[in-house]
Formats: sequence, C-alpha cells, structure tokens
Amino acid sequence: MRKLVILLIAAFFVTSCAAKKGTISSSKARKNNKAIQKLNRASIAAHKDLTSLEYIERFKDIAIQEMNTYGIPASITLAQGLFESGAGNSDLAKFANNHFGIKCGSTWTGESYYKNDDNENDCFRVYANPEESFRDHSEFLKKKNYARLFELDRNDYNGWAYGLKACGYATNPKYPQLLINLITKYQLDQYDRPEGEIAKIKREDRVLGEINQKVNTPQQDSITKTPPDDKIYTVKQGDTLYSISRRFGITVDDLRELNKLPDNGIKIGQKLVVVK
Repeated sequence: MRKLVILLIAAFFVTSCAAKKGTISSSKARKNNKAIQKLNRASIAAHKDLTSLEYIERFKDIAIQEMNTYGIPASITLAQGLFESGAGNSDLAKFANNHFGIKCGSTWTGESYYKNDDNENDCFRVYANPEESFRDHSEFLKKKNYARLFELDRNDYNGWAYGLKACGYATNPKYPQLLINLITKYQLDQYDRPEGEIAKIKREDRVLGEINQKVNTPQQDSITKTPPDDKIYTVKQGDTLYSISRRFGITVDDLRELNKLPDNGIKIGQKLVVVK
C-alpha cells in the first residue's frame, strides 16, 4: 500500500513538472494563439513590415537606453533584434511583440504564444509592446552564465558577440559572425558609447550585484526540487544541447562537463544528467 502511495505521488509530481515546463497539445496551442491574436488585433492590424534600416531607426533609442542601464552594447541588442525577429516581421514579433525569441521558462507568469522551435509547441513570452521585449532581453541576460559579459566594455561588440555564443545563448556556430556582419553592414557600432573607468566600475558593481541577488533567490519551481530520477533527461528528436540547457536552467558548458561530452554532439535516446 505504501509503495502504491509513493508511486501515485511521484506520478503526480512528474505530471505537475511537465505542466510547468509548458507541455501543451497542438489544439490547445492553436486555441491559445488565436486568443493572443484577438487580444492584440489592434496592434496586428496596424503592423507594417519594416526594412532593416527602418527597424534600426525605430528601436535604436531603446537599445541605447538599455546600453546605458546595463552595459550591453546597443549594436549587439540591435543586431540580435534584427536577426531573431527578421527586422520585426516574424510571427513572434507581430503577434507576441517578442523580438528576441525568448521562451517562457519556469519563472514566466505572463501570456504565452506557442510555435515549433527546438520542440513542438515551444512556449514563448508575450509582451504588451516591443519595448517590453527589449527590456526583458536585458533582464534575461542577467543570469550567472552571462555575468562575465557585463565586465566587458560596453562598446566591445566583438567580445559580446563571441561571449554570447561561448555562454550558451545560441547553438549556431556562426552566431558571432552573423551578429558582427549585421553590425558592420549597418554600422550599428555608431550607437555604442565608451564609458569612463569609474562609471564602468559602478555599473559593473550594480549589475553583477543584481545578478548575484537573482542567483541566491530560490525559485519555487526549481529543477532542484525534482525527484532523483528526473535528474536524467533522454534526448529526443530535435533536441540540442542549447535547447536542453534552456529547459533545465543550466549552461551548455555545465552540461558538457556533467556528461563528459567532447563536443556539442548528442544522439536521440542518449541519457544526460541535467542537474548539478
């Protein structure tokens, strides 16, 4: 009897975890997306496809504002926005105001929009306007695995481009070059500004302090509360180390170290340790 109760509790726990991770049927995903499109019908109707130059002109000021606040080069923010949103013309940008392809994650409490990405019906964040997306992009980068990037000069777009890839932001091996090519093509570095040594120290102390505070704040649905069996993940079709790292809140480097992987290559059916 006791064994049955334990199994029932475990099954309930796993089901709850699956729900929190955003598992949803295709029919529910379509219904949800229609509701989001209806909610945002005014902005969708007013949407006008932008050229890359129009996109830059539209969002350069907020990119500069985010640079002044956090130290992320404006050129990097604009290049990522251009690349991830197709100059603001992607479905995510039009229907969800999501310009950086940021997924829901375990802590997101806002509206969601579903589309196939690393997995079927991946959950993406919905914003009230594009400006919210730009601000959340900065907040998203305030994580432990990106912390060292904030020690770079805020006009060091080369360091940021290669650093984002090294820290696990993207699995595309050419991601740094893609960003740098956009920055060079549209001269986006004209919006970057150097900062004095004292200003840099103050900005670093503030941002790194905020990152450390977030790291030390326990999350209610943290993966560390899952049963021991759930520390092992079986690779499915379409999985990448990056998508798995995003799902379980761990860096690509940590995944490789935990599983003694020589590179980023993984196979369907392979079992990976996903909790440190």
